[in-house]
Amino acid sequence: HIEWKESWRDEYLKWISGFANAEGGVLVIGRNDKGVVTGVADAKRLLVDLPNKVRDILGILVRVNLKRSAGKELIEVVVEPYPYPVSYKGEYHVRSGSTKQELKGAVLDQFLLKKRGLHWDGVPVAQMAVSALDSKVLKWFRAQARLSQRLPGEVLREANRPLLDKLHLLDGSYLKRAAVLLFHPDPEKIATGAYVKIGLFANNVDLRHHEEIHGDLFTQVNQTIEVLKLKYLRALISYQGLQRIETYPVPEAALREALLNAVVHKDYASGIPIQISVYPDKLMIWNPGQLPDDWTVKTLTRKHASRPFNPDVANAFFRTGMIEAWGRGVERIFAECADAGFPQPQLRYEQTGFWITFVYPAGQVAQADESDAPSRPESRPESRPESRPESRPESRLESRLESRLSAAILILLKQEEQGKAALSKALGHDTVSGELNKQMRRLIAQKLIEMTLPEKPNSRLQKYRLSNAGLQLLTEAGARSA
Repeated sequence: HIEWKESWRDEYLKWISGFANAEGGVLVIGRNDKGVVTGVADAKRLLVDLPNKVRDILGILVRVNLKRSAGKELIEVVVEPYPYPVSYKGEYHVRSGSTKQELKGAVLDQFLLKKRGLHWDGVPVAQMAVSALDSKVLKWFRAQARLSQRLPGEVLREANRPLLDKLHLLDGSYLKRAAVLLFHPDPEKIATGAYVKIGLFANNVDLRHHEEIHGDLFTQVNQTIEVLKLKYLRALISYQGLQRIETYPVPEAALREALLNAVVHKDYASGIPIQISVYPDKLMIWNPGQLPDDWTVKTLTRKHASRPFNPDVANAFFRTGMIEAWGRGVERIFAECADAGFPQPQLRYEQTGFWITFVYPAGQVAQADESDAPSRPESRPESRPESRPESRPESRLESRLESRLSAAILILLKQEEQGKAALSKALGHDTVSGELNKQMRRLIAQKLIEMTLPEKPNSRLQKYRLSNAGLQLLTEAGARSA
């Protein structure tokens, strides 16, 4: 917070700008680089000139004081931190450590947004209509938010534009960047590098093959987990009686949580994809993101507030139940690994981004054989979530029913009577699946739901409603969860 200069030059206004854009500081005129007092010959003139120059060129006010040391006069310019960006002739400088840096490009954009109390994902996008968003992903989002019960039913029944407005994804008539990342089939139209890259490595220089996962952010999370399990991670097989048990070298819940953290906290202005490197003995996830200014890796490993890098993106993921809103992501990753008896993940933060490394248990090689690997990178997958997220712990209701789908059916029927087609649509499917029919029959047999027309089971007007037993089960599960 202190800078020494032997004599005044107008270019030192850049240093004053840098202090104002950071945490403030003091510029001392009359000391050399070693701190030795050299004195200022024209101190009285500078007392008058400096405040005026700073005001006229930088547009801020500073305190200019006359000091004496070793019998010589010095000038001390005291600069307070400013809540808005301060420029020097169109240039933006900031004090970082013991140096001054001129901000340019994406770093400058981020600085200007931060000074205005904005985030990158909250900036409006021109020439991008709501109709350009993927209706299937929006339908999937509604189903997940209904299942998580983190949005009221009346909000989820709104049309797309009112729903996006309730999610704070609109800025007037414009979509925010977060809306495009979340629901557009090709978010790379506004953010180059908004995808996930996976590489299979024999060692640091021997890349066996790689592929990319594109599409909206929800799809990226779900498909990345599936691709890792199917192609890159070898599961150990064991049996409990007749039940087959597959154990992956990274607990799936921990892996999903780490990927969610990367997607939510990534700096999308960087233009660089999230990168997952799979080795024979470890899996590494690199995210081009940044910690808050006053945070370190140690901050993440203890109780801390939630300060997402992309708050609008984080809010949408929270509504689906995929993440929490209490800053417990790293804590949950560590807990999942500990519960499974796996090594504690390693965290590393550097200027270019954030690393989390999962070291496999001793003796477990998780990398697929080269013969199992695809011969070429995969083609671009369909921009649609293939499976519902399973990152959060199962609720008590799901545990009682042994089915996430059954739990969703009960929650939907609690709101109103519905037919199978309406239930299927609410769950994000175009047609009634065999699995939905199976779970409906099971719930009827358990007397948790009942037909509105029991004497006409095949009627096209048939609907289903929650029975008293089903309502009691929901009430008990809700009370225990609370």
